[in-house]
Amino acid sequence: MLKNIPKNLSPELVKVLMEMGHGDEIVIADGNYPAASNAKKLVRCDGLGVPELLDSILKLFPMDTYQEYSIGLMQVAEGDPTIPVIWDDYKKIIKEAVVENDKIELLTRQEFYNRGKEAYAIVATGEEAIYANILLKKGVVH
Repeated sequence: MLKNIPKNLSPELVKVLMEMGHGDEIVIADGNYPAASNAKKLVRCDGLGVPELLDSILKLFPMDTYQEYSIGLMQVAEGDPTIPVIWDDYKKIIKEAVVENDKIELLTRQEFYNRGKEAYAIVATGEEAIYANILLKKGVVH
């Protein structure tokens, strides 16, 4: 065991976070996201929700400050009446984590999927909220 690593981060996920370099991206995906078919590396966290993983990951993960946006969300599709209230949870978690770059970019579904296919890894969760996918771009440790 190690100290100060959140217990909901598996050894596999910690290894992936450690392997990632500056500019690499990771997707924390909701249960509807096509994680297995799009991932270069897939990390299964089926019993967990996105907010709890986001909170734990941000304790370890430096955010990119060399780009305007270090966080991406999948915007609601045109004509879809969904209001993703989970985004408020994300904003609160991000604010409390005091990350290096908290600017959030809204990506179309296709843009998000394209970035996901190029991401270093996709974390598949059991999150049931829709539009709950979030993309993080890794920065450098100063």
